[in-house]
Amino acid sequence: MKNSDFDYEKLFELSPDLLCIAGFDGYFKKVNSAVSKVLGYSLEELYSKPINDFIYPEDVGLTTKARENLRDSKALLYFDNRYVTKSGEIIWLSWTSQPSEEDQLIFAIAKNITHKKRLEAERNTEFANLAKMNESYKQLTYTTSHDLRSPLDSLLSIFKLIDLTKINDEKTIELIEILKRGGEKLKIRLDQYIDNLSGRNSLTEEVTLVSFEENLTKVQKSISSLIQDSRITIHSDFSRLEYINFNKSYMESVFLNLISNAIKYARQDVPPVLSIYSEKVSTGSRLIFHDNGQGIDLEKVKDRIFGLHQTFHDHTNSKGIGLYLVHTHLTSLGAKIEVESKVNEGTKFTISFK
Repeated sequence: MKNSDFDYEKLFELSPDLLCIAGFDGYFKKVNSAVSKVLGYSLEELYSKPINDFIYPEDVGLTTKARENLRDSKALLYFDNRYVTKSGEIIWLSWTSQPSEEDQLIFAIAKNITHKKRLEAERNTEFANLAKMNESYKQLTYTTSHDLRSPLDSLLSIFKLIDLTKINDEKTIELIEILKRGGEKLKIRLDQYIDNLSGRNSLTEEVTLVSFEENLTKVQKSISSLIQDSRITIHSDFSRLEYINFNKSYMESVFLNLISNAIKYARQDVPPVLSIYSEKVSTGSRLIFHDNGQGIDLEKVKDRIFGLHQTFHDHTNSKGIGLYLVHTHLTSLGAKIEVESKVNEGTKFTISFK
């Protein structure tokens, strides 16, 4: 079959894309039925008015400038602009155009990308809302941390005024020292939060070599009374992997929250046990927290387990923040956390590092 035997007119009409031939004078010279169908105008209406009459007013200037570039024999690729249909609907079209100086014509093809643009707008709105929400949480954390410092300073001042030489009971002296150390550590942590939120420090830049053993020891000291009261047994083994490049404060928060959860959600019928160990695998490094507590019904919880303010047990101290913080700290530095759990059979958290 020779090229002359092809029915180009039929190809022009059957194309689902918008095909058109426009003149340098700004009028449509020929369009296929897809143009009429999408814009809602008859062929007569499309040919009788300047193309600018169909373009959304705010995009006329940009389109005119693009058309001038076409007249300089420059092809136009993936140019997006808005049109107004006969029913008043605003649609987005993406154009690819090629001028012919000899014929004083522009040959163009367009795709309707309205759905894509709407999805982009929705996504941008979600991003804006998320940024606003994050800023609100940041301000709340800043305010809370700042406001807590004053009563904490007063408490620490009272500890300084206590004359321990006048107290004969060694147990009381020990408890006062524990409260004093706990208050001092809390003040340091609050100061760090305020500095980070004020932009003085950037947590994401403070990546260093972190010792799992040192983290565990520090956290155990900070909640020693809680550990003693709960009678939890903590087994640890970091012989396969002792250190990891991570943020020190974030890692302390991970240990603190996962150990506290193992204590908080322990079963009443068995002594609580928590195993913490590290390992190297072909895909990288892992840190595992495995307890024998109440467990979680993952089928019921689904993807809400690391959500903010999500609670899964009737515990008076549950605020739904701990696992959210753990997930946020880890993912912000490229790590990943997965959970395996069954009701009354315990929970296993597996943290994978790059």
